[in-house]
This record gives sequence, structure tokens and C-alpha cells, in this order.
Amino acid sequence: MHSYLCWKISSKMKNLFFIVLLFFSCSKKDKHTQIVGEENLELRIFNEIPKNLGSEYSKYFNRYTNVITPNGGIIHIVAQSNLTDEQIIRARNTLEHFLQDFPGSRYGADKSKLANKMAENGAILTLLNGQDDGKNPVDVNGQALFENEIQVEGHDWYINQEYNNHRDATYEEILHLVHDYGIGIDGHNSFPGALPEFQLKIREAQKNALKNNLWGIGAIEWIKELDQENSLTQEYLASLIDSYYGLWGAWEDSDTHGMWGVYVGKTRAEIFSEDLLGGKLMSNDFFHPYLTYNARIDKGFKGVFSLKYDSLKPYTNHSQYLKDITLLGDNDISVSINQLDNNVSGNNGENSVLFTGNRSEYIVKTSENMTYVTDKYLNRDGTNILQNIEILRFNDEILLLNE
Repeated sequence: MHSYLCWKISSKMKNLFFIVLLFFSCSKKDKHTQIVGEENLELRIFNEIPKNLGSEYSKYFNRYTNVITPNGGIIHIVAQSNLTDEQIIRARNTLEHFLQDFPGSRYGADKSKLANKMAENGAILTLLNGQDDGKNPVDVNGQALFENEIQVEGHDWYINQEYNNHRDATYEEILHLVHDYGIGIDGHNSFPGALPEFQLKIREAQKNALKNNLWGIGAIEWIKELDQENSLTQEYLASLIDSYYGLWGAWEDSDTHGMWGVYVGKTRAEIFSEDLLGGKLMSNDFFHPYLTYNARIDKGFKGVFSLKYDSLKPYTNHSQYLKDITLLGDNDISVSINQLDNNVSGNNGENSVLFTGNRSEYIVKTSENMTYVTDKYLNRDGTNILQNIEILRFNDEILLLNE
């Protein structure tokens, strides 16, 4: 499915629905010839493209990973040569995030049927070189996500929040995959889904947003195209999720709108105040209020990585919803935590964690190479599990853990 910007660049359809998809069973993988990227078994990235995907996949893609569903099915992820390992992992993490059970939610408390349905419907994520400008000749079954659309936490694209050249479309495109192949779409041109009741609520919110000019703002031709291919709900929900996880908070072309200006809510707060039905979809229905995956901070990052919102740091519009991170590389890095219960793993450099209050306001315990720091004040710094961290920096004191 394509975003509004992609529509402006090209009207080429990315129709996933008129193609007959095969159910891919788990089988032993055979070696293939076009091996460009390096295999990384520790990260579950392989040079072997499963033979049962077909010759077109082994021709155009050189690395492979997957998500195994509860019933043993497979959601395939194939990548071209320019994708870094960290981009592949970010894509897989995002898919697993959407499939992570959300206890107590209306439609996401048990997502096993959703994941199983995706495998049954033949869901494939294709990670493609370059950008969505029509220059990549690959044309295979699958949901496309391009190299220049995947920001990795801590990388320059992420820290600088580049929108024109490297807008982060990871959540949007992978949510399309989950929506099309798992949740299911009502109407024509669709697969049977696992959550038809949730889709009815999404459709209701989408119709309301379109009727009241909350979404599709100024994009009449794009909306007509989406209507013809029955992808209005997919694009509406993607607009919601991008603002919900803070991806448009740093966009400077609009003070109030997100998703290139076509959606009324730029931030999470604006979703709840401007789009009431959309806010209900984001409130305990399916989506976690924070990001459940462990974000791997780019090895080139230096300085202080903040999990706490800071108006002077554009990327914190997004990073404020992270709770678990792993620092990569050899640089010395400090981490400023947020109010969530964080898990922070250090790298080969000297790492410190920054806390808001004085030392006396925290309980610090160390056990089996892990340090546990609990804030005595609610809704401030939470409970933190730290590994391979050398320094704790409190407001009034520095605590060296190796002494």
C-alpha cells in the first residue's frame, strides 16, 4: 500500500490483493547463488532464501529472516543487498511489536490467531534497496518497505528526524502488512482476517474522519484512488499509528497536522483531542502505549541518548515511547531514562544512566551483574534494570558501579 507522499511521486499501484498467494510451509532451506550480504546467525539473518518462496525471491534478495507464529507458521522477511543488519532487525522488531499480546486490551489480549492468520494468508515483508521512486525493478508478492524509509534508533537519520529523504515509514508499511493479512479488511479486494470486529471499528473511525475532514485533508485524488482499491482504512490507521508513536512531532511544515498534512493529529495528545473515534482505537483496543521491542542504538551514536521527551531534541518525540534499549559499538554513551520501567544494556564503551532526583530518592541493588534502580517517586524514573553500565548519575551524586 502506498502513503500520500508515494502517491504524489507516482500513481503506480501496489496491489497486493489480486495475486494468488501460496501458503508457505516450514522446510529445509537450500543454498542459492546470489549471496551479497553477510550472514549473521546470532541476529537470525541468513543468506539462504527459502526455496519454496520461488526463484524470483532468490534472484532479487540476498538475506532472510522471519517471525514464527504460535502454530508454527512463518511470516517471511526478505531483504536486498543495501539493507543493513540493523535495518532488517528494526523491521522484524516492529512486526513482532504489532504481534505482541497486549493484556487487558479489547482485541489484542491474545494475538495468536492474528499471527497465525498472517502466515496462513502468505504474508511477506520485502525490504527493498533505495526508495519508492519507481527505479527498483523488483516486482514480487509482498508488502514493500524501502531502505531509505527505515530509520534505526541512534542513526543520523533518526537523530536528525529527516522527513524529505528518509522519512520513517517502518510502522506504516508493516502495519499495512498486519492489517491486510491479519486483521483483515471488510469489502472487496481482501483476505479473510482474524479480527473482523476490530476492522468494523476502524472502518467507523475512518468514515468519520473522512466525513469531518480529519483525514485525507486536501488529498481528493489520493482518496479516490484508495477508495477504488479498498485501502482507505489501512492508510487511515497508518496515519493514526505514526502520530501515536511520535513520528510526526518534529515535522516543521505543520504545527498541528501529521502524515504530510493529511491527518489532523500531529501528536498523541492531538489524536485524542481532535479525532475522538481514532483516539478510541488507540486506547486499549489493540496497540501498546509504548514500544515493546528492544531498540538497538546505532553504533555510531555518541553523547546522551534520551528516552525522555526534550523539545530541543526532535527524535525524542519518538524515543519517549521506547522503554528497552541496547547500546552498540564502542562509544561512551549516557542514557537519560523516562518514566517507564526501562531495561538498558551497555556497549563496549563507558556507559552511564542519568536520573532526575537525588541519590536518596532511589533504591539501588546489584545482583548477578545486573543493577536495579527503583525511583521512590511514582511516574518519574520508574524501575530500571541495567546491564553493563558503569556509572549512575543522580542530581546530587555520581555512583560508580565497578568500585
